[in-house]
Amino acid sequence: MTSACSYVIAAEQKARTTYENLLRQADDPDVKDVLRYLREREIVHYQRFSEALNLLRARLNEQNFYAVNTALNRSN
Repeated sequence: MTSACSYVIAAEQKARTTYENLLRQADDPDVKDVLRYLREREIVHYQRFSEALNLLRARLNEQNFYAVNTALNRSN
């Protein structure tokens, strides 16, 4: 589950970087306003996904088989 969440977070960061690159190239103020809005939205998404992941990790405990089964973490 953690790796799936990491992919979501990575996608948000990649989108933010894309908007930053486009901002550097844009010269139209209206386009820049839209790109700034989209970049900020990605930052908020990243923060919310991180918070959700931290809440999920906090709720995992020894009762959760998948949280403590080290055999599942081994790469073969």
